[in-house]
Amino acid sequence: MTTSSYQALITAPRRDAPIVFTFHGTGGDEYQFAELARQILPDAGLISPRGDVSEFGALRFFRRTSEGFYDMEDLARRTDKMVDFIAAQKAGYSGRAIYGFGYSNGANILASVLFRQPQLFDRAALLHPLIPWIPPDVQQLKDRRILITAGQRDPICPLPLTERLVDYFAAQRARVEACYHSGGHEIRPEELHALHTFLT
Repeated sequence: MTTSSYQALITAPRRDAPIVFTFHGTGGDEYQFAELARQILPDAGLISPRGDVSEFGALRFFRRTSEGFYDMEDLARRTDKMVDFIAAQKAGYSGRAIYGFGYSNGANILASVLFRQPQLFDRAALLHPLIPWIPPDVQQLKDRRILITAGQRDPICPLPLTERLVDYFAAQRARVEACYHSGGHEIRPEELHALHTFLT
């Protein structure tokens, strides 16, 4: 399905189920986490945008200058675009719970949206995020439910930066949870279990 701003996979919810936004990692697409979302919440509506930045053919949600270094102007522009997309989609489902989860680059764009407009989501899960800057204080993050998962030996998303992000959300008085495994950048079963518990 094509929307005004992103190509996206969109399915309607059944009964009073929530809406789940999913955000793929670098090289993924709108289908990367569609089946996972359906397994966790079979009746939920799904909104899964496709990143519109190509890095040597790999889809992303914003540009970077090198591994771990972001084009911050591009990130700001594309965060605004994503905020508008989410708000427009959410407007069609007034009164429903809105959840989101993203992995790697998808977690980063979701985090950037949360720093800008946290009220768009009731719950948000960030799998292997890398936020190499200090976000501003955001009062609206208070009581927002956040899950962060990571690998303790992740070469792409160093654990100290993940822990700093957890501390940031705690300082904003969000209801933040963390789940770490002993591996690297891969998603492991304990993360999936934590995500399932968090979303249900």
